[in-house]
Amino acid sequence: MFGNSIITRNHTLFSALKHMDEIKRKVLFIVEDDKKFVGVLSLGDIQRAIIKNFPLDTPVDAVLRELITIVNDQDSFEEIKNLMVSKRVEAMPVVDALGFLKKVIYWEDIMPEEEVKLPVRLDLPVVIMAGGKGSRLRPITNVLPKPLIPIGNKTMIEDIMDSFLKYGCDRFFISVNYRAEMIKYYLDTQTETNYNVEYFQEPIPLGTAGSLHLLSDSINETFFVSNCDIMINDDYSEILKYHKENNNELTVVAALKSFKIPYGTVETGNDGILDKLVEKPELTYLINTGLYILEPHLISEIPQNEFYHITTLIEKLREENRRVGVFPVSENSWIDIGEWPEYLSRINE
Repeated sequence: MFGNSIITRNHTLFSALKHMDEIKRKVLFIVEDDKKFVGVLSLGDIQRAIIKNFPLDTPVDAVLRELITIVNDQDSFEEIKNLMVSKRVEAMPVVDALGFLKKVIYWEDIMPEEEVKLPVRLDLPVVIMAGGKGSRLRPITNVLPKPLIPIGNKTMIEDIMDSFLKYGCDRFFISVNYRAEMIKYYLDTQTETNYNVEYFQEPIPLGTAGSLHLLSDSINETFFVSNCDIMINDDYSEILKYHKENNNELTVVAALKSFKIPYGTVETGNDGILDKLVEKPELTYLINTGLYILEPHLISEIPQNEFYHITTLIEKLREENRRVGVFPVSENSWIDIGEWPEYLSRINE
C-alpha cells in the first residue's frame, strides 16, 4: 500500500523527513490537494537541500527534481519492471492519463528477496573506537566491555561491523583498552564471520582520536571512524560521495534531532516589551552521531601519546580554514546504543 507514502506539496522538508522516519521509507510521492501527481521526493533530495542550507521549513516542492521517471497505468508490469531494472529505480509512480497517481511499484515488488538491490561496494578501512569504559551503561559494563554487550544474537560491535560489511568494508582496525583481552578473545573465536580485524591498543586512555596516530603505518587511504556504540541506518556510499565531491578532509555524520520544550517561551525586546510568545516550541539541532570519514594524512596531525578528542581535531581544521563537511541523516537513522533508553528500546524491538 502506497497511501502512507503520499504527502502534499505544502509539507516542509522537516515534516517530510519525519514522515519518512515514521513509515520507514526513503521516498515520498508529492501530490496537489486534489491528489494530482507532482513529483517524487527522496531522502537524498532532503539531505542535499540541508547541505545547501535550505531552511527546514522550506516547502518540499522547492527541491523537487524536474526530470523524474514515471509510467502510465496502461503499461504492462513487465514493461515497468524492465524500466526499473535499467534505471535502478527504487520506486516507480504509476499515473493515469489525467495525471493522477494510481499506484506505486517498489523494487521489492519486481525482484525476489534474493535479488534485492545491493549496496555499492566501497572497500574502505573502518576504525572502531572500542577502548572506553562505557560508564553510561553501568553496571553492565562492570562485567562486560561495552562493545560486547548483546543485542539479540549479536554484540554491539558485531552489529556495527556487519553494517559496513554490506558495503564491502571488511578491514577493521579496533582500538582497545578497557577489557581488551576479552574483546580480542571474543572476536577472534567467531569462526563464521568475514571480519579482517587488526587491534591497536592505547597504552593509556587517549580520547576519541588520540589512538589514531598508532595507525600511521597501516592506513593510507580514506577511512571511516565509528564509535563502538552507535548505528547509522543510511547509505554509506552517499556519505562517501558527498565527502569526495566536496574535497573534505573530514566529514561528520550528523542527525537531525528534535527537542520539545514543554513550556511556552517568550522573547523580549527593549525595556522587556514582549516580542514573541511561542507555545511549547520544538527545537531542532544537528547532533554529532560519532561516525566520521577522514583522509589518511590527518593521522600524522594527531599528537602521539596525548589525550586527544576527535572534536579537537575538527576545531583545529576549522581554525585553519580547512574543509570539514557535515552529512545529515534523519533522527531515526541514528541509534545511540550507549544510552540505557536507546539500548533497552533496541533489544525490545
